[in-house]
Amino acid sequence: ASSFNPEQARVPSALPLPAPPLTKFNIGLCQLSVSADKKRNISHAKKAIEEAASKGAKLVLLPEIWNSPYSNDSFPVYAEDIDAGGDASPSTAMLSEVSKRLKITIIGGSIPERVGDRLYNTCCVFGTDGELKAKHRKIHLFDIDIPGKITFMESKTLTAGETPTIVDTDVGRIGIGICYDIRFQELAMIYAARGAHLLCYPGAFNTTTGPLHWELLQRARATDNQVH
Repeated sequence: ASSFNPEQARVPSALPLPAPPLTKFNIGLCQLSVSADKKRNISHAKKAIEEAASKGAKLVLLPEIWNSPYSNDSFPVYAEDIDAGGDASPSTAMLSEVSKRLKITIIGGSIPERVGDRLYNTCCVFGTDGELKAKHRKIHLFDIDIPGKITFMESKTLTAGETPTIVDTDVGRIGIGICYDIRFQELAMIYAARGAHLLCYPGAFNTTTGPLHWELLQRARATDNQVH
């Protein structure tokens, strides 16, 4: 595509821009310690969401893999059938109930999702009516091997998602990524072209490479695309 017609270089092409939010709103970011007790993790997340809402948050975000230890051994054990809902997905059932009761929008961090014989790292977005508005499956899996420091291969158990996720909510149009997705500017460019007001990347960075990247990449994606 010609550099004089930058929209022709974007796939998919830009959508009509939505109206920006008319008022300011508070965002609650929940930092959660995770244990091997799944019920405890769900209860802990619920209390954190309720606390954020009690302080005026209209949008609440959870971290990546908040219902499970972050390990390849744990992902198959803690995975849920999100589409089935109910007892098959107690984590998302809680998010649905709380978002409706408190009339808030929740970016549900991420949990391991089971679909047939595949596992995904999946973020669910719930609206103020308690309905599931969008599901984002982590596109860029994090495989790292730094001798003497850290070795972890998400691709040993997880399947990569294939689809960008943008969702209209009561607080504006939001583009969703998960952790390592933020490393790749193309995803953020697509969201900006589609009129996103806000980009949300729930993450669980390791302490080896994380401190080098988490602030730098957030600032870069925001500056490059002129979004929050």
